[in-house]
Amino acid sequence: MEVKCPYCESDQIVKNGITRHKKQNYKCKKCNRQFVINPKNQPIAESTIKLVDNLLLERISMRGIKRVAKVSLQWLQSYVNGKSVSVEPQVKVIPRKKPRLTIECDELWSFVGDKKCKVWIWLAINRNTREIVGVFVGSRDQETALGLWQSLPTVYRQWAVCYTDFWQAYSCILPKKRHKAVGKESGQTNHIERFNCTLRQRISRLVRKTLSFPKKLENHIGAIWIFIHHYNSEIHSKFCIMPS
Repeated sequence: MEVKCPYCESDQIVKNGITRHKKQNYKCKKCNRQFVINPKNQPIAESTIKLVDNLLLERISMRGIKRVAKVSLQWLQSYVNGKSVSVEPQVKVIPRKKPRLTIECDELWSFVGDKKCKVWIWLAINRNTREIVGVFVGSRDQETALGLWQSLPTVYRQWAVCYTDFWQAYSCILPKKRHKAVGKESGQTNHIERFNCTLRQRISRLVRKTLSFPKKLENHIGAIWIFIHHYNSEIHSKFCIMPS
């Protein structure tokens, strides 16, 4: 039987001992990689990876994704770790030139590790397009409110009227002339409050009563950003406009 390297398809192959599983080990003289014929652990198919990416956008636990995609929990956790680290922590928004912009800001809480470690997600949404234009994750203080403000694109910081609740951190950061603090009964923050519900429905680690609390803050933040990018991409496709 002719043996070829599965990595570079070279036929310059030599035997290289026996593995601990009593299988013949081969080495490629061209790329210097080792391999066996018909390995027990096959590479994850591209279709499976796409399925995992889609499942990560739904309210399914890691073990649930493992069962549906038929992958090992070890591989899945490693894949999620890498995906969380590589995701871009910056919103991509539709370019705006008109100064008449209105955003709604709010924050929601979740946990990392256990209920003693509460983490707050600060969000800003464009009222007209429903596009998420600002995101920051941290505690519920003035410093994190500043992080939300700095995450907004320049045009929003210069022109947008900002509707929030009465949490005092907002009044310390947002421009007084464009900051409108209102109650829920006013209906001026309905869109951002509805999006908070969407997050809790789509991301299992944000459900109040759940076993899906993340153990790593990086994965928690990564999962939020992955969904934000997916959500905004659907908004952009409706307008058929490339974000900046």
